[in-house]
Formats: sequence, C-alpha cells, structure tokens
Amino acid sequence: MKKFLLFSLFVASCALSMWAVTDGVKYDVVNGLKIENLWIQDRAHTIEQWSAQPYCNTSARTAVMHDGYIYIARSNANAVILGTDTLAQSVIYKVNATNGEFVKELPLTLDGNIYGGAVLSSNTVGVDNFGHLFMAPYTSELASEQPVYLVDKETGELTLVAILDKGEALQRCDYIDVMGDLTLEQAECNIMSAGASSEYVYRWHADQGGDWEGGFEGDPYLAIYDFYPETVTNWGYAPVVKMIPNGEGDYSGELFYVDGFHSSPILYDVYGTMVDNFEKVDPEIWPMEVGANGVCEFTLDGRNFFVYVTAQYSDWDADGVNLRACQVNICEMGEGMVFEGMQRYWMVPDALGTFSDGGTRVESMNVEYGTDAKGNPMVTLFIFKCVNGMAVYRITLDDGALPGDVNGDGSVNISDVSAVIDLILSGRYSDSSDVNGDGSVNISDINALIAIILK
Repeated sequence: MKKFLLFSLFVASCALSMWAVTDGVKYDVVNGLKIENLWIQDRAHTIEQWSAQPYCNTSARTAVMHDGYIYIARSNANAVILGTDTLAQSVIYKVNATNGEFVKELPLTLDGNIYGGAVLSSNTVGVDNFGHLFMAPYTSELASEQPVYLVDKETGELTLVAILDKGEALQRCDYIDVMGDLTLEQAECNIMSAGASSEYVYRWHADQGGDWEGGFEGDPYLAIYDFYPETVTNWGYAPVVKMIPNGEGDYSGELFYVDGFHSSPILYDVYGTMVDNFEKVDPEIWPMEVGANGVCEFTLDGRNFFVYVTAQYSDWDADGVNLRACQVNICEMGEGMVFEGMQRYWMVPDALGTFSDGGTRVESMNVEYGTDAKGNPMVTLFIFKCVNGMAVYRITLDDGALPGDVNGDGSVNISDVSAVIDLILSGRYSDSSDVNGDGSVNISDINALIAIILK
C-alpha cells in the first residue's frame, strides 16, 4: 500500500510539474524582501504548452487574478451555430492561479442570448474592490456610451450594470478601470478610461445606492494638457488608467495614473493637474519602451511599491539581440510615495516572449495580499501579456532559510524530495517542508521542490 501511495505521489507530482515551470531565475534579496516565480507559461520558457492554449490569441487581451483563479477575456472566441446562423461568442477563460492549469471556459451570455460579435466585444476583464468580476468592450470614437457588465464566475452569464454616457467628447476607449462596488450595494463606485490618441480622460461616478453621472464635477470627460515628456500632446494608442486608493475603505479614486503609448506613467488628480511624473527618476529605470502600457501599486512591510511595464517585445541591441521582452519593473517608491528616488528591486521575468501581439499595448497586472505559513505578510503578483505569456510571483520577507532545504543539510536535492514524501505519508508538518508556503504539506510541495531543483 505504501509503495502504491508513493507511486501515486510520484505520478501526480510529475503531472503537476507539467504546469509548474518557473522562469529559472534566482532573484536577489533586496532590503529584506525576496521574490520567487511560482510558475510561468509563455513563449520564452514553455512555448509548446503556451501556444496550445486558447487564450494565446491576439483577441485575448486582458486578464486578472482573484481568489485563487485567473480570468482571461477573449473576444469572439467561438463560432456558435443557431439554426442557419453562425454567431461569434466571446468567452472568459478560468485558470488555476496556483499552477496555471486551465480550469474551464465561461461562454458569455446576456439575457439568455450569446454575447459577442462586435469588434473587441470583451476587451477588459477585472475585479472590483468587493470581488465582483466585470467585463467591458472596446468602444469606438463613434460610440456615445460605454457599457460595463458583471460576470458570473461559474456560468459566464452577464448582467449589465452601467451604461456610461461619454458626453460630447467621443473618443475610442480600449480599457477601463473600476474602483469601489459595481453593484452600488456596499460602497460608491468610480469608473475611468482614457481616450485613445486624444487628450481626454473619462470618469463616471455613482454613490452607494445612487445613479451614474459624470465624475468631473458632473461632466464625464476632462481634457488634460500636461504630459511627460512635454513634447507629448496625447495618449496615443490603447492607454490605460489606474485609480489608486487614498486609505482603506476609500473608493473615491481622486488620484489616478495614465500610462499611454507616447508617455511614461503619469499621476494626476481629478482636476487634471499633473501630480508626479518620471522626470526625476533615475534614467536607468525609465521604461525602455513607452509603447507598452500598464501599472499597479502595492504595499509590503510598511513600504510602497510601484510596478510598471518597462518593455514590450522589441528592445534590441546593436547586434540584433532582443534584450527585454514584456517585462515589468518592481520599485520601492521614494519618500512620500513619489517617483523621485524610486529604487528598483527586481525586473521580472527574464522574458515572456518577443512575439508582436498586433498592437494590443496593454500588459495586465494586479496583486493580492495574504500571509505565508509563518504568518508574515505576502504579496502575490500576476502579469499577463497578450500572445506572449503570463506568470505569478510571490514577494515575502526573507527569513534567511534556503527554499526547499527540507532536511536542513544546506543543499536542495533529491533527498529533500524523499523528506517531503516521508512527511506526507506520516501526516506530519514542518515549515521547511511547506515549500510553496500554503500552510499544508502535500503533492504540490513536491512539485514546487522539483521546480527549485531543476532551476
């Protein structure tokens, strides 16, 4: 019986390891913090596995991680035959955030009918501050309204929650950002977008239990004339907006970043005033390509961090070698949460891929907070770049222990795998055997240990 269980553990761990490939990089500990790649699927490390996935497609443009799962939106993924008609249906793919394994497809429906057909009909997917999954389509410069939908996480059924009036300044909106509660049951909500190749930003606001209205003193749009660099006069292609909280429970989003095709990330307030930019940032950590858009923030150990895209897929040296590919910089912000004095801790991953996604521009990223097995604070970072790949990283306090050294002999090898198997069979637990830091010891720790050994 014991031999059979051992064999089962081995087979299961081998099956899991198909999904849990890491970037193979041992990142430096910086100021007492460490980062490790939990898994990666991309064109640089797992090309066959990644390219076989349905979400490796130029119409799968955004993704978000929430509560153990990743949701990837793809416009018009399926052709559905109804009678004599063939209809295009958009979907959201549900993926296990622990190991990157595909879980299920959520075919999108609205009022009992197939949803899709329009250009980029499912272009933004995200989660509001209360865990509601939402989706929004691209809207063109001819569209006067921007719809937003809630998504059932198990069925893909859509519920229209907002039809947002663009007012008199009609611009193309590729992506939106949401802060608060989209249902308006537990808190207010704010939604923002930036008009592509324009100087306009959109903002809509609703009080808890209220109705949607323009978020700029009643107007839905605001023209911004301060950019960095100063030679820039509009956002360019596919800009993204990211509102930032002003304390716990505050969903007003009065400060927001805009990251555009022509510009590095810029911080504004709701009056259109430029609050901060990259002018005084060390040139060594400037974005190497401004054409890739995406930002997020997080806090850890009392420190504030800013994450931003540093390169898309075409940063070449003089010899034609691709140096960077869909990477992000993770920086501790300067004193007072400003860009000046930012210190880069890490640039991850070593690469995702160098394949053009046809001008999608955006790189999705978000974080979730938790604690490791020792009760220390932990941040999990997710990044996704259309066609090129996705990865999950864990950032924690460094306790000086060698990850994977289960038997405490100062090295990580096959004997540590045997030690974990012995603990699983005996039902015992130790901090060192909890390799993936989830608070339990099971097959997934064998998988994580194998990944460390193979680095």
